[in-house]
Amino acid sequence: MVALAVTGQIAWAVENTWFNTFVFDTISPDPRPVSWMVAASAIIATLTTILMGTLSDRTRSRWGRRKPYILFGYILWGLMTALFPMTAMIRNVSLAIIMVVVLDCLMTFFGSTANDAAFNAWTVDVAPAAQRGKVEGVLNLSLFIAQLVAIVAAGALIDSVGYFTFFYVLGGIVMVVGLLAGGVLPDEPSVHLPRSEKGLWQEMRELFRLDTLRENTLLFIILISAMLLGIGFQVAFPYMIVYINNYIGVSKTEYAIVGGAVIIGSAIAAIPLGILADKINKRLMMAVSILLTCLGCFAFSLVRGIPLLALTGLFWQMFNMSASIAAMSWLKDLLPEESRGKFLGIRMIFWVLLPMLIGPGIGSALIRRFGVPTLVNGQAGFIPVPVIFQVGACLGLLALIPLAFGRINRTHKQNEEQNA
Repeated sequence: MVALAVTGQIAWAVENTWFNTFVFDTISPDPRPVSWMVAASAIIATLTTILMGTLSDRTRSRWGRRKPYILFGYILWGLMTALFPMTAMIRNVSLAIIMVVVLDCLMTFFGSTANDAAFNAWTVDVAPAAQRGKVEGVLNLSLFIAQLVAIVAAGALIDSVGYFTFFYVLGGIVMVVGLLAGGVLPDEPSVHLPRSEKGLWQEMRELFRLDTLRENTLLFIILISAMLLGIGFQVAFPYMIVYINNYIGVSKTEYAIVGGAVIIGSAIAAIPLGILADKINKRLMMAVSILLTCLGCFAFSLVRGIPLLALTGLFWQMFNMSASIAAMSWLKDLLPEESRGKFLGIRMIFWVLLPMLIGPGIGSALIRRFGVPTLVNGQAGFIPVPVIFQVGACLGLLALIPLAFGRINRTHKQNEEQNA
């Protein structure tokens, strides 16, 4: 489990960070291609996770429900990652940008199939309810191990050998781990499970019925809150390394030091926070974490120099992780057992699609309005500025509203039940 979790998170971390700098450094410094790539990737990730999550729920095979998607998904995910730098060989900038978006979407399709749809559903299948916070902490620990590799090692490796070798090596690792770890992953045969009488598309349509919303109100409140926090995060995150490299003047190798300090500190806190989520009120933990996350994001925009960047970055990232652990473990407690894959798919609409459609577009508009003009390889563009973090922090605070509404709604229902 750990090998698949870490490798998958490395691939996602690279896509979320170094794909963006690759486009800025080799194709165009205009922020719009990055926002287009992020938005297209979000759409593909969401549709794929809903479709393949529902399909994995319905799969009946001697390999189990999730294993076939994990095994073949990881192999093809790695192949698409290795092919990504080929886009820099295209001399026509417009065509190169189109191919960047296309290859990123293909990589996202296979990654979402393997990781977001199948692997996440598998972790819910095998984790006891009383330990889901702890499991979420372990998964977040794997996320930070992956980020440590993807940011610290990748920054130095890209400075040393360039983007091409880096993407070739990463793609090969994802393929090998998918083949070896995915092949031995324990997944009980599902041939004996009863088959759904409903068709695939009928099951997917039911996710969007009003009855589904009414029956799972608290679940959707968590998703809406996570969505609003995610929008604030995505205003700044796609442009963060470009901001640090070009506005503050920190090299990729120096950024690796900052990123490494942030990741190590957050990784140490991951499992204790997961254990805490099993013991205290998850709503309270999520609300406090959201407030402190936004404070950290705003503070990040005000500091300069490696020590202060590392300190504020650690504060921001640790409480963002705390909010994620509380939300995800709370969400998994509420997932209907017979349709976990489907609901983990619909989670992608709120967790990935809407934040990545809305946030980077806001960030791109802010950069084009307030950014520092620049030229890279003869292409005009803009360097990101601190306002993207400040606006992102303010938008993130809106995530507290659904949690408060959910509390009021719950109290109202309790009063009605007592009166009855």
